[in-house]
Amino acid sequence: MPSTPLTRRTLTATLLAAALFTGTWLIDDGARTPGPPPQPSKAEAFPARPTMGPRRPQPRVPALPRSVPTRIRIPEIRVDAPVKGLGLMPDGSLATPPEDDNNLAGWYQDGTAPGEMGTAVMAGHVDTAGGPAVFYNLGALKRGHAVEIQRADGRTALFTIDAIEVYDRKDFPSRKVYGASGRPELRLITCGGGFSQEINAYLGNVVAYAHLTGHRQDWVSVPELPVPMPSGRRGTPLGPALTERQAASNGSELSRSRMG
Repeated sequence: MPSTPLTRRTLTATLLAAALFTGTWLIDDGARTPGPPPQPSKAEAFPARPTMGPRRPQPRVPALPRSVPTRIRIPEIRVDAPVKGLGLMPDGSLATPPEDDNNLAGWYQDGTAPGEMGTAVMAGHVDTAGGPAVFYNLGALKRGHAVEIQRADGRTALFTIDAIEVYDRKDFPSRKVYGASGRPELRLITCGGGFSQEINAYLGNVVAYAHLTGHRQDWVSVPELPVPMPSGRRGTPLGPALTERQAASNGSELSRSRMG
C-alpha cells in the first residue's frame, strides 16, 4: 500500500490492481440451511450473442448527484433492508457487514453511489449462523425486476435488472462486473454456485446487473454528515478487485473485497 495520501480515484485504482490475479471469494461461513439458496437460470443471463435486427433505442436517464444509500428494497424477493457503508481494512480488503444482523446490506462507500454515474457495488450475506440472510434469494431475480435504493438526499434511485449470472470463483469476470460504465449502474453480489462440504465454502458468486431507470423524491433532504470509515472486523473475502487500468478509467470500482 502506498504511504502517501490517496484520492478516492487513486486509492481505488491502486487497490483494484490485483483483481484479475485473485480468485473470487464470498461469504463462506454461516448456517447451511436445509434448502440451498436459489441460483439464476440461464434464461436470466446476458444473451451469448447479440440479437439480430434493429434495436429499440433505450431512453437515457440522467445520473443523480452523489448521495449515501440508506436502504435497499427488492419487492420481488421481499428484500427491505438498511444499508451500511463499508470501508477498507488495513490490508486493503473490504470490511464485512456484521454477521449478527441477517437483514443488512453493504455498500462500498469509497466507490460510486447508487444513482451516480458509474458502477455502484452492493453486497450482502447469503446466510449466516442465524440462517438465510439479506441476499439469500438474489438468484431468484429475473430480468425486468425492480431494485429501489433509498438515499440520504430524499431520493429513491430506481433500477431495473438487466441480468443475473452465477460465476465460479476461478472464473470471476472482474472487468465485466466492476468495469467502467457510461451510465449509472448497480451490481448486487452474494455467494452461490453451490456449496462444498469438503472445503466448507460456496463455490462462486451470484451477481445481479441493473441500470438506473428513474428516481422519485420521497422527502426533503437534510444536509448529509460525513460518513465515517467503519473499522469493521476482518471477514471472509467476498469478491476480487479490478485492474488499475480499469479503475483509472472509471475511478469508482471495488477493491480486493472481503465483504460478507
